Amino acid sequence: MNKFGAVLFVKDVARIREFYEAVAGLSVTEAGPTWARLGTGAFELVVHGIPPHIAATFETSSPPERREEAAIKLVFPVADIAIARATAARLGGELNPPDREWQLGSQRVCDGVDPEGNVFQVRAVTS
Repeated sequence: MNKFGAVLFVKDVARIREFYEAVAGLSVTEAGPTWARLGTGAFELVVHGIPPHIAATFETSSPPERREEAAIKLVFPVADIAIARATAARLGGELNPPDREWQLGSQRVCDGVDPEGNVFQVRAVTS
């Protein structure tokens, strides 16, 4: 089955894989030492290690510095933004505070950042 998807290049494959498993509810479908395929339904995220000679040229910080200049923002459905916020914080990332959430049709929306600074968005259906 073909799926919609994205590839995310990271320094620490294991850490970022764990982050998106927990925050976005993705499941590992296949993994190797320098990559992992995560998916749910018709979507697949490949977390791919940055080659060591390139990864050595920059540092990641804690808290992560947002890479807001990126041309793409990943979007994940979640059941509850507050739970996603707590999970992200526990795993070294963060979601914006509740006062920076907004409504988009029938969804509550919030941006966040993973432990390496990659910006993403979560959306929860509101009733």
